[in-house]
Amino acid sequence: MELPPLARGIAALSLGAVPVSYALNQLAGLSHPLGVALASTLILALLFVAIHGLSHDEISYDPLYAVFGVFAFTSVVDLIISLQEDGYVVGFMEFYTKDGDPYLRTAHGIFICYWDGTVHYLLYLAMAGAIRRRKRYRNLGLYWLGSFVMSIMVFLPGNILGKYSSEIRPAFFLTIPYVLVPCWAGLRVFNQSPEPTCCPPAMVQEEHKKGLLQRPADLALVLYLILAGFFTLFRGLVVLDCPTDACFVYIYQYEPYLRDPVAYPRVQMLVYMFYMLPFFGLAAYALVVPGCSWLPDWALVFAGAIGQAQFSHMGASMHPRTPFTYRVPDDTWACFFVCNLLYALCPHLLAFRCLRQPAFFLRPLPPGSMAHLKKQQ
Repeated sequence: MELPPLARGIAALSLGAVPVSYALNQLAGLSHPLGVALASTLILALLFVAIHGLSHDEISYDPLYAVFGVFAFTSVVDLIISLQEDGYVVGFMEFYTKDGDPYLRTAHGIFICYWDGTVHYLLYLAMAGAIRRRKRYRNLGLYWLGSFVMSIMVFLPGNILGKYSSEIRPAFFLTIPYVLVPCWAGLRVFNQSPEPTCCPPAMVQEEHKKGLLQRPADLALVLYLILAGFFTLFRGLVVLDCPTDACFVYIYQYEPYLRDPVAYPRVQMLVYMFYMLPFFGLAAYALVVPGCSWLPDWALVFAGAIGQAQFSHMGASMHPRTPFTYRVPDDTWACFFVCNLLYALCPHLLAFRCLRQPAFFLRPLPPGSMAHLKKQQ
């Protein structure tokens, strides 16, 4: 499929990260952490100026175009970093991973770079293309927002609390815009008008009358969410050093990665417990009680969040960069993989259900509205 004009433009600018990273890697002056931070800041500033000059109309229409353009560039950089750390390419970003962000060399760091360089990159191209064609991209934006925020919520605290906390360099402060920009972008995405639905009022009323037993797919989702909630709570207790035998067996025989001195897996499980667990409960409620119009949007946000989180967590659990004693044992690998894959699928299935048949979640019309509509017909 041919990419839309803007997507091609952003793709061309972002691919400039390949020669730029190679050229910077050859400069001996970047062997100092402060030099890495200053060079990175200068490049991002020049990139922003170039995007603003080349696409002023698009930025006037939607300022997020500039954000997607800059972040697409950094996504290519992240992909180069992950490929380099796995030995597929050499001579590109050694200066940055050595003197800029050494925590990107961890298994978790490698996999968030893979996710950013593939999934996020494609989302940037798709959303940029939508802006150029003056199309809606709200659903894509909500998925990206959840994914991006989750990566930041785990990565930054993990850097500060884990065994790499003593290696924080000046380049770490470049993540401050990565915290602020999603807040601003999230507000703009949520304020966009929702995708139009083709659900007549009669269909909405009919769906609201159906009980949970009359909706077997929703019943299965509710049970799915309850099981996912118990799994979330259990792993949260595991990383909090719960002394029960079940937690002891699980952390040593099924997910020893949760004991890794890098703080990422522990932070990830705590984020799950404090954010995903309440969402699972609220989502189950919204599948029982009609008219919870907030669920489709938040289902997309949490689907993006758990997609990114599970990809990074599962990958890091099995990556050679993780010490052997903390990797998933061979005899329990299948159980670990199936449980975590099903956990990742849960919010995606919920988001798909909300988008495919949204009538149950639409708010009912006021009492006199139906009669007024019938008179108009």
